[in-house]
Amino acid sequence: MVSPIEIQKALKGMDYPASKQQILEHAKGSDKEVVDALEKIDDREYDGPSGVSAAVFD
Repeated sequence: MVSPIEIQKALKGMDYPASKQQILEHAKGSDKEVVDALEKIDDREYDGPSGVSAAVFD
């Protein structure tokens, strides 16, 4: 199970607002579990890391 901290680490330095595609692109070098979790989020624009985290852990 991926943790919120791992998600935040993967998103470090990300510019917002960001699309799902941009988020996946940014997280590419991260742990596979993190990338898998991010692939499941809704395809929309996110205003910040907390919005992404909320989408992952909903």
